[in-house]
Amino acid sequence: MSRGDDRERGSAVAEFAMVAALLSVLFLGVLQVAFTMHVRNTLISCAAEGARYGARLGSSPAEGADRTRELIAASLADSYASGVSAGTGVAGGVEVVVVRVHAPVPVLGIYGVGADFDLVGRAFQEGQ
Repeated sequence: MSRGDDRERGSAVAEFAMVAALLSVLFLGVLQVAFTMHVRNTLISCAAEGARYGARLGSSPAEGADRTRELIAASLADSYASGVSAGTGVAGGVEVVVVRVHAPVPVLGIYGVGADFDLVGRAFQEGQ
C-alpha cells in the first residue's frame, strides 16, 4: 500500500455522512412543501363545499360557514376551523355566497407560525 492510499482512508464515511445530512434536509423540505399544499387544497375544498351548502335553497351563509368548520375539523386540526366567516356578494351580476377561511400556514409540521392563508369559496345562490 502506498502512502497516498492512507490519506484517503475513511473519507467515504465522512462523505456519506455529509451527503446523507444534505439529502435528509432536502427530503424534509420537499415533504413540508407537499404537506403545506395539501392543507391549502383541503381548506379551499372545504370553503367551496361550505359555500355550496350555504347557497342551497332554504339555507343561509351561516349554515355554510358551520358546514365549512365541520369539514375542516374532520379533515385537519380544529385550530384551522376557527377563522371561518361567510356572507353574500355579487359576481357577474348574480348573488353568490362567499365563505372565507383564514388559517395559519403550516411551517413546522402542522404548526403554523407567522404567515396565514386567506382562502375563499364562492357559490351561486339558488332560487334567483
